[in-house]
Amino acid sequence: MFNGKLTVVGAGPGDVDLITLKGIKALQRADVVLYDALVDSELLEYAPNAEHIFVGKRKGCYAYQQEQINELIVQRASLNKHVVRLKGGDPFVFGRGAEEMEYAASHGLDVEVVPGISSSVAVPAAQNIPVTKRGATESFWVITGTTKEHKLSADVALAAKSNATVLILMGMSKLKEITELFKKEGKSNLPVAIIQNGTTDNEKIGIGTVSTIVNQAKEQQLSNPAIIVLGEVVKHRQKIMEIQKNYKREGIKLFEKV
Repeated sequence: MFNGKLTVVGAGPGDVDLITLKGIKALQRADVVLYDALVDSELLEYAPNAEHIFVGKRKGCYAYQQEQINELIVQRASLNKHVVRLKGGDPFVFGRGAEEMEYAASHGLDVEVVPGISSSVAVPAAQNIPVTKRGATESFWVITGTTKEHKLSADVALAAKSNATVLILMGMSKLKEITELFKKEGKSNLPVAIIQNGTTDNEKIGIGTVSTIVNQAKEQQLSNPAIIVLGEVVKHRQKIMEIQKNYKREGIKLFEKV
């Protein structure tokens, strides 16, 4: 007997074109779509006949608490409906998708996940910042800046000791604490990028170092949702810009000679 289904779908980092084809197909089959604040509502056009329910939060204001979202999933799916839970980025990277799947499965529902492009990697990439680069870094950390106890993750201190690229999500309120940890490791001059609203029309970026980024964030009014990137790889962005600038300049000279 069919008891309904939950499909947890990653919407990608923000740009609607970065959702996967499999994610679009899931939306087209949906009877109900529960979507978050970081999901572009344009994606709902792929589910024109479905019920659309906003369950996200904005600036600490919750449309639904997590327990209510879980119950809503079960309530709708138990009516023999296909529920799509549309989440920003990848639903298994700080997205609570795993919790929702466990709850749905424990109530007899079929469950499936459609992975999404994680903002932790894609947002820096869209700004020409690789998370790894030969000769610069051999690994990367992806860390939540704020734990469920609203404290800075202890993993940040561990990551600061490494030579890895460090990517911190949901960490803008802890930016000063983060930079202090890196300063203690002698990394005041380590390059830092903050990318707000990555891959969207409202994208903003600030580039600096561990010692300057706090003031730059204030001057540029950078805030969540943002990704903090700490590592030598941040220099790649400027290098690409310089190469392109020089190439265009030389191209103009060659054109003038012709």
